Amino acid sequence: MEDRKLTSVVIADELRLVREGIVLLCEATGRYRVVHQCGDGADTLQLIKDVRPDLAILDLNLPRLYTLEIVRKIRAQEMETQIVVLSARGERKLVIDALRSGANAFILKSASSRNLLDALDQVAAGGVYVSPELQLEKIILPTRRCECEDPLDMLSSREYQVFTFLIDGIRAKEIAARLDLSPKTVDTYRASLMRKLDIHDVAGLVKFAIQRDLTSVT
Repeated sequence: MEDRKLTSVVIADELRLVREGIVLLCEATGRYRVVHQCGDGADTLQLIKDVRPDLAILDLNLPRLYTLEIVRKIRAQEMETQIVVLSARGERKLVIDALRSGANAFILKSASSRNLLDALDQVAAGGVYVSPELQLEKIILPTRRCECEDPLDMLSSREYQVFTFLIDGIRAKEIAARLDLSPKTVDTYRASLMRKLDIHDVAGLVKFAIQRDLTSVT
């Protein structure tokens, strides 16, 4: 009887140690019951379809299927699972993309365990949560000047996703698979984003990203 009162949770992260840490954190509260964990995007989507958990905690960069594609597909099928996205990066464009895709929370992986639990509680209560250091009000309501000055704002959601994969060294064929697109479509997005940024090769994109601290490349 008691289990029925608990919020059911699915956790997805490529790293087992991270998953197991989140499991312990959730179950220590006495409010959440982790029903499954997974390390693969495509498997995670199927798992959520099968289990229909109350909450899903998903790392942003799951292999095989990009996490925001998982979110979009869940929302398209009108499933009620609430989604918490964990990310190592927190640029404004990425946060907006996640929220527009249908995520209910966006948490930096550098956040504290208290932040994650606050996010779970707020989302379980029907709210939206973004890591405090990201300053949600500035993300949602930026100044006009900031919008004009950021060239990344010229990119569409798809173009930005392709951009982030390219700067991480992922090849077009894998990008296509993870975004559930054809390779030809990915090539079209790549050409379009390079034109908008006035950058003409992947090396230039990586340099641009490093200058803006958008990649782990050092």
